Amino acid sequence: MSKLDELIAELCPDGVEYMPVGELCSIQTGSQINKENFKNVGEYPVYNGGINPSGYHDDFNTEANTIAISQGGASAGFVNWVDVPFFAGAHCYTIKNVSKLILNRYLYFYLKNKQDDIQNSKHGAGIPGLNSRAIKNLRIPVPPLPVQQEIVRILDNFTELTAELTAELTAELTARKKQYEYYRDWLLTFGNEVEWRTLGDVCESIVSGKNKSRNDSGKFPVYGSTGIIAYSDSYTYSEELLLVARVGANAGFVHRATGQYDVSDNTLIVKPKYGYDISFAYYQLLNMKLNDYAVGGGQPLITAGKLKKIKVPIPPLAEQQRIVAILDRFDALCNDLTSGIPAEIEARQKQYEYYRDKLLTFPARSKDVKESKEATA
Repeated sequence: MSKLDELIAELCPDGVEYMPVGELCSIQTGSQINKENFKNVGEYPVYNGGINPSGYHDDFNTEANTIAISQGGASAGFVNWVDVPFFAGAHCYTIKNVSKLILNRYLYFYLKNKQDDIQNSKHGAGIPGLNSRAIKNLRIPVPPLPVQQEIVRILDNFTELTAELTAELTAELTARKKQYEYYRDWLLTFGNEVEWRTLGDVCESIVSGKNKSRNDSGKFPVYGSTGIIAYSDSYTYSEELLLVARVGANAGFVHRATGQYDVSDNTLIVKPKYGYDISFAYYQLLNMKLNDYAVGGGQPLITAGKLKKIKVPIPPLAEQQRIVAILDRFDALCNDLTSGIPAEIEARQKQYEYYRDKLLTFPARSKDVKESKEATA
């Protein structure tokens, strides 16, 4: 039997009292901040909701270790724990005057556990808002303080371990991506030992797509600057080709297209000649950071003419294929990590939320059950 089980068996074997959050604390709205006092750099963070501060202020109106809940906007209902003094803005609720019956940190974990319910209570179409009643009316189990203390200890440890694991996995993914990019750059770097030719010489064609008719339910994908952007009832291409985003913030983005498909008019289509392996060409273009060749400020642009003039090293076909085989293995490994690590992080987060929910769930005393039924009758 764990220490928590022993405490529950000793101190609240018949269940615990449930109380409305509004009876255990006060929920206060932050203060409006003047533009002249709102800074990008400062001593005290300004919170209006969400996990990160929206700016800084030279003064604070809320002590450290306070629960903050977003009151308006897309993040309305987000529950945060701020461990430094901060300025609570006009769109931020703060939990203050917490009763001696309940630990502030225990209350935070409970509200965090109910965050989805709180967020589902927001109202309004354009800019959603959250009425404080959605928080006040929540009924929270209030076990004896020693039980709360043990729950807080367990969840704090679990939170720290989850954060450490997430940081380690994220760092691992970043390191592997950098390693992959390093070897890709090394394998694709050549000097005068190979022939250098323009892309226009080694490609059959570099032209813009022409599709302008698309929908959400067609049979054939339409590729744009970021990949598949829509569908069409007809196709123009049925072979593997390389696509380069031609215009906008994604100008220079490279991807492959296979099967039967069409291509939008904001994307360049690159078809290598025989002797210029299409996979080698893909890795080469990817490694060249083509967005550096874009011109224009507001609307960056890469033209077919510009692309045709770029010189690239062309090793013998056998060498191209050898390099492709190596990079394909690296790419597969990196993609496995890219999909696997976020999935692992998500699994650990769900595991944490599962145990948090279990730790914060108690049977109610019989009188509380009766009162709850009468209140909802």
